[in-house]
Amino acid sequence: MSKPIVTVIIPAYNEEQSIGKVVNDIPRSIVSHVIVVNNNSTDSTVEVARKAGAIVLDESRRGYGWACLKGIEHSKTLNTDIVVFLDGDYSDYPQEIPNVLAPILETDMDMVIGSRVLGQREKGSLTPQQIFGNWLATKLVRLFYRARFTDLGPFRAIKADSLEQLKMSDKTYGWTIEMQIKAAKHKMKFCDVPVNYKKRIGISKVSGTIKGTVLAGIKIILAVFKYRF
Repeated sequence: MSKPIVTVIIPAYNEEQSIGKVVNDIPRSIVSHVIVVNNNSTDSTVEVARKAGAIVLDESRRGYGWACLKGIEHSKTLNTDIVVFLDGDYSDYPQEIPNVLAPILETDMDMVIGSRVLGQREKGSLTPQQIFGNWLATKLVRLFYRARFTDLGPFRAIKADSLEQLKMSDKTYGWTIEMQIKAAKHKMKFCDVPVNYKKRIGISKVSGTIKGTVLAGIKIILAVFKYRF
């Protein structure tokens, strides 16, 4: 089997302090393309990402899902075999991409979730509400869909053809759980692998505000029931 084409997609909104570090730490021996989707940044995110060697796309519609969908569409033009999703805030360790890809390459998994719960977390890297929300959401997914996940972490990898089958549609906070629920409903092969996690650079646009935390929590819980019924 020839070397698979791996494309990393990084949604980014005002991440000028971190995006260069993320792109530079991605192991290019295994990753063919890095796409940074600029989601209406007002700082120098675009310039920094391009200087680091990323393909930069613009998505003016605000929302994590919108940015991911833009990246996915472009990845198709690159003949991508596997898509990796990674945040632009440098809270994940891009050097761990080979660990996240391994179950796909070695045991033919369709999707792999990088689990911050199974890995080592820097103190304060996840807020109490994030920890509780992850616990509740994964318990509900197990209850309703009989799918065992330990995290809804954004660091993940999925075969491009499997991703196409999921017909992803969420535009904002429900993106990660939609992917996991739909993978379970399609009876795909998936697993969690431990990933380490550190405090992000800058303030989170979701967990950094009360409004963002509440809206994300509501959207995630509603998604559990939406795809069930």
